[in-house]
Amino acid sequence: MEKELIIVLDCGGQYNQLIARRVRECNVYCEVHPSALPLPELLAKNPKGIILTGGPNSVYDPESQHYNPELFTSGIPILGICYGAQLMAWTMGGRVETAPVSEYGKTLVDIESNGALFGKLPAQTTCWMSHTDYISQPPAGFLTTASTPVCPVAAMEDPDRKLYAVQFHPEVTHTEYGREVLEAFVLGACGCSGDWRMDDFAERTIEEIRAKVGDGRALCALSGGVDSSVAAVLMSRAIGKQLTCVFVDHGLLRKDEGKMVDAVFGPEGPYDLNFVHVDARDRFYSKLEGVTEPEEKRHIIGEEFIRVFEEEAKKIGKVDYLVQGTIYPDVIESGLGKSAVIKSHHNVGGLPYHVDFREIIEPLRMLFKDEVRKVGLTLGIPEELVYRQPFPGPGLGIRIIGDITEDKVKIVQEADAIYREEVDQEMRRYREAHDGQFPAWRPNQYFAALTNMRSVGVMGDFRTYDYAVALRAVTTDDFMTAESAPIPWDVLQRCMNRIVNEVTGVNRVCYDLTSKPPGTIEWE
Repeated sequence: MEKELIIVLDCGGQYNQLIARRVRECNVYCEVHPSALPLPELLAKNPKGIILTGGPNSVYDPESQHYNPELFTSGIPILGICYGAQLMAWTMGGRVETAPVSEYGKTLVDIESNGALFGKLPAQTTCWMSHTDYISQPPAGFLTTASTPVCPVAAMEDPDRKLYAVQFHPEVTHTEYGREVLEAFVLGACGCSGDWRMDDFAERTIEEIRAKVGDGRALCALSGGVDSSVAAVLMSRAIGKQLTCVFVDHGLLRKDEGKMVDAVFGPEGPYDLNFVHVDARDRFYSKLEGVTEPEEKRHIIGEEFIRVFEEEAKKIGKVDYLVQGTIYPDVIESGLGKSAVIKSHHNVGGLPYHVDFREIIEPLRMLFKDEVRKVGLTLGIPEELVYRQPFPGPGLGIRIIGDITEDKVKIVQEADAIYREEVDQEMRRYREAHDGQFPAWRPNQYFAALTNMRSVGVMGDFRTYDYAVALRAVTTDDFMTAESAPIPWDVLQRCMNRIVNEVTGVNRVCYDLTSKPPGTIEWE
């Protein structure tokens, strides 16, 4: 039976894939397409519903997103969000204009009518707003269902024509009842049954990969991290021995990482893979010598990775495809499409302009980290691998501020190993004492970074002038936003004592309290 489908039409907003993710959380399959997708092509997909995203434009701007106005008379349930709501109002004869007061951030919204979307909501709720324009007058036939003191139409609907709109963003966690609003649209207005699961994604993706690759060959950039490991097993299920996994030790791995990758994916591991281990440490150190600028580091590492893969591909024979474990937060941060560049990822924005492969396959590109983990579990990958600490492709190269040397790599490897060991032990103790429950402070990612700062210290009776190590731990659902994890003080004290006493070259340990935004999870 064909799966139920919700289509998100991207009008240029930064939350397009986040909306799709929220729909998938309703157990309904969702795809994102450009707003200019031809209407016949859209209708041929037989969607149960359509969601129009936010965007940076004004609907009365001639450079606004292209779309087919007949979309709104197609009879398919449509939800407009922010710009999408304004587009609906403008197209259907309402009035959209510049708001006298813009609304950004958490805003109290008054529910004027429960309507189809607000049946479970109280009379007043907190929603996330981000708009300069607003709907000053709804189109004929639309009922205003929500408002704020400065936004007369915070939500509207015309159930007879199956048209619904909200000025706020229900997809972000800051909107108090956002999940309920989307569920009301997807499961209520669209009539979806909600029987889709992530293993359906795996099956569908395997079929698509098999059809794309045919009798060709692919090379997978395997780092041993969660994303590349899931991508490797997914590809292996699709094309078997047509896949070769290449693990490049660039000298910027965590302590004993290479041995772990060999044990899992090598000849003695559980997977029937063509596996190649390349020791390229000297090569990467030479290329990075004296380089201090973060983006330059990322591009050097990204380009050198590709060159190693190309060389290995030539040894194998003709290889058509390069496979990478890119996930959606990587794409957003690298500024591909309409987003601003935050930082380049070697497996997206850090790629060189010329790549000697027919095509790059990124099977996880539109998923978030926790969704990738779910895919991994459906593929039978062991939990200890699926729930490993995330590790960036450029490795410790972006956890060492300033220039990179072998001595600095050794320092951050040792400090990081101590930190992770102490946090892991503390969580184990807690779970043993609380029937397997994790502590409330459990971080989703935690690591040590080496700052470029040296400071005066005292060890014994001697003055020292050594490096400061920064410890980082964050809690997050999707790695798009994150908060600093409240690691217990006594755990941090133990980490500090061990690092200062056991790691040569360190005399100071700091804890990073910065959230994302304004910071990023990694330091560079």
